[in-house]
Amino acid sequence: MKLKDKTIIVTGSTMGIGEAIARRCVAEGARVLIHGLDERELGEALCAELGEAAALHLDDLSDTAAPARIIAAAIAAFGSIDGLVNNAAIVAQGNLEDTTTEHFDRFIAVNTRAPMFLIKEALPYLEKSQGPVVNIGSVNAYCGEENLLPYSISKGGLQTLTRNLGDTLHRRGIRVNQVNPGWVLTKQEQQRRMDQGMEENWPTRIPVAYSPARRLITPEEIASTVIHFLSAEFGPISGAVVDLEQYPMIGRNPLKHLE
Repeated sequence: MKLKDKTIIVTGSTMGIGEAIARRCVAEGARVLIHGLDERELGEALCAELGEAAALHLDDLSDTAAPARIIAAAIAAFGSIDGLVNNAAIVAQGNLEDTTTEHFDRFIAVNTRAPMFLIKEALPYLEKSQGPVVNIGSVNAYCGEENLLPYSISKGGLQTLTRNLGDTLHRRGIRVNQVNPGWVLTKQEQQRRMDQGMEENWPTRIPVAYSPARRLITPEEIASTVIHFLSAEFGPISGAVVDLEQYPMIGRNPLKHLE
């Protein structure tokens, strides 16, 4: 097992990609702090399924005191921290015209500021264990869509954080890397698109330009890469940002691929 006897914090792990990462961590021998905002029922059900290898902590990452509480909860539950996965994020629409300062500030607080200060709070424990950090970004960090402006900016900041700390913390034995998922079919994404007026079977009707494999990526496929980043198999690599999409993001013109 790749993570035997390790303690891993996975934020935003009561559902979606975070849940898939947490499940895979436990399957690889780790203990996991499950974190969510207010999804107590989901979190408790997941912890019951994972057994003694999981503990639950609910907290709002927009609260500046949340990082310290999350780190304290992991230590209280398991006594050590051997890895941190910053997965939790606000995913919502917003463009230049309709984004308010309050809306923008919450994106930055949860998607960019919280990961930084979680790393800061975890630093003494990660330095002791030589544990890695994996940030979950987005391919939207490179530009993003018109209606994903604040989200894209927040993920761009996270990517800069990863590259900066991937250099500076590596000198202290802590690897910091990032995966940028593309379009992933989570339960939340399924419902979000239906709320926007799409039919229930919309995942089967995506143009091949955006789904060359004729299906979307699964949370479990993202999780498998995260486990590799967390494990010793990833070696000394730090500061890496890997795009997990079905096609190259940079330099691609999707109009040339429409069928």
